Amino acid sequence: MSLANFSFPTAIQFGPGARKEVAAHLLAQGLKRPLIVTDRALGALPVLEEFRSHLRGLDVAVFSGVFGNPTASQVMAGAAAFKAHRADCVIGFGGGAALDVAKVVGVAATHEGDIIEYVWDHPKVRAIEKELPYFVALPTTAGTGSEVGRSSVVSEDATHLKRVVFSPKILARKVFADPELTLALPPHVTAATGMDALTHNIESYLSPAYHPLCDGIALEGARIAARSLQRAVQVPGDIAARSDMMMASMMGAIAFQKDLGAVHSCAHALGAVCDLHHGLANALMIDAVLEWNHERVPEKFEELAHVCRVPGGGKAFVPWLKQLKQSIGITGTLSSHGVTREHFPKLVDIAFKDSCHQTNPRPCTAQDFERLFAAAM
Repeated sequence: MSLANFSFPTAIQFGPGARKEVAAHLLAQGLKRPLIVTDRALGALPVLEEFRSHLRGLDVAVFSGVFGNPTASQVMAGAAAFKAHRADCVIGFGGGAALDVAKVVGVAATHEGDIIEYVWDHPKVRAIEKELPYFVALPTTAGTGSEVGRSSVVSEDATHLKRVVFSPKILARKVFADPELTLALPPHVTAATGMDALTHNIESYLSPAYHPLCDGIALEGARIAARSLQRAVQVPGDIAARSDMMMASMMGAIAFQKDLGAVHSCAHALGAVCDLHHGLANALMIDAVLEWNHERVPEKFEELAHVCRVPGGGKAFVPWLKQLKQSIGITGTLSSHGVTREHFPKLVDIAFKDSCHQTNPRPCTAQDFERLFAAAM
């Protein structure tokens, strides 16, 4: 067995009302001029103003220029806003897109060049050498778990290709995970982000990489999501179900430091080519990919079925997922969401180049991806 490295360093304050503790925390660090980084929709909603009402004693500015799949230009605009405010810290407030931008605004504000020059596979990748501004994160969705991640996914503006800045230096110094912030989410967003969280836990567990710590977290995360996703969608004010989904989301993101699989490679391609919401793309692809993976690791599907309380064992797991999706309003196929076979060449090319499938239980060729997309049509 080769040497393995494990790290779980993120400080998390979890529970209803956690958002009210941010001001005291920042002031205790000697910080007074935060820049809130959020998305365009949240910037216009009462939930942001309600949060700001708890930031007494701070001189707050807001950058709400995040929309769609986050892009490099959004990061650079956020960095300009940071400098204009003479900010001393960053508060990420939002879903995965806003948090991914917030994580690297400090990099762009304190380092030379474009943020794309800091992605891990850039041919002349720049190092993050300087100390970064203090960063705290408040998730307002329960899906990506970006608040506990050490990577930021941003797209190139011209090509829409998703690129990854990866460094422990961009981890939030503290996460304030407040499920009350998700109470106003519409059902379709709760459903799509919830499927993202569930997919993270499932794919992390199925990955053949060695990480027993993540395996345990992924199984428990899948169990929690399985018991509460439907209720969170159908009874939006249920704070216990919302809390479960926020926890499952963070657990999935912690677990996928073990890596993911082909569902995510397909979803990344669908986001780049067809601009599909990431959680929805995962939900549309998960059936086809898991059916294909089952024969390689049937014992892992048995374990997933056990923790998710699926009658019938591992062979019934994918049919159970299909039924779960129906119950939360995720219906249709790729074709009913605007994907055509004319998209296949680009989809296959991007999915095959994506690194996630390198830890899929079955090795994937370009032809395999073409078959998987076809199966999901």
